Amino acid sequence: MIGVAGSLVVGFDLDMTLIDSRPGIAAAFHELSARTGVYVDADAAVNRLGPPLRHELRHWFPPERVEEAVDAYRALYPTYAITPSVPLPGAVEAVETVHALGGRVVVVTSKLGRLARLHLDHLGLVVDEVAGDLFAEGKATALTDHGARLYVGDHVADMVAARTAAIPGLGVTTGPCSADELWAAGASEVLGDLNGFRGALTGLLRLAL
Repeated sequence: MIGVAGSLVVGFDLDMTLIDSRPGIAAAFHELSARTGVYVDADAAVNRLGPPLRHELRHWFPPERVEEAVDAYRALYPTYAITPSVPLPGAVEAVETVHALGGRVVVVTSKLGRLARLHLDHLGLVVDEVAGDLFAEGKATALTDHGARLYVGDHVADMVAARTAAIPGLGVTTGPCSADELWAAGASEVLGDLNGFRGALTGLLRLAL
């Protein structure tokens, strides 16, 4: 046992860290294209998940239509994006590990909090808090406010968030970023997926003391 009961808070990114949301997000982008008449390469979009939605939509929509596209996409999201998504390997067990140690799980994501909750509820992933619409350094505020001692993510921006919050960052290569990229961004440890989470937790928490 790790002697941190009552003080252990672990932050997790959502997309491509806890869940594989690519099939549903691709479906939502296809429908957005059909309804707006603007082509979006859904395959390209889902292979670079991480940055906020507006960042992606600026690749496809003229500036004056980006906010319209954001609203349309988010309206489509609950219908098209939730049910196709699945937990990534080890995700359920990672969340359960934190809870079994008496800790709390905080999901800190660039996705809107209400949409993140739909994913978590659909998959039965029980977390204690969700902080949404945050990216890179912006995630650090939520991590600090919730007292996180570790942040787990798949994107280099997640390692920036951990570094900004002055806590270890655990990178997983289930998303768009390679192990080398995650290390270079300041990761304290990098795993292929969350199946190795429990084994990495003890050493990483020592760094946070």
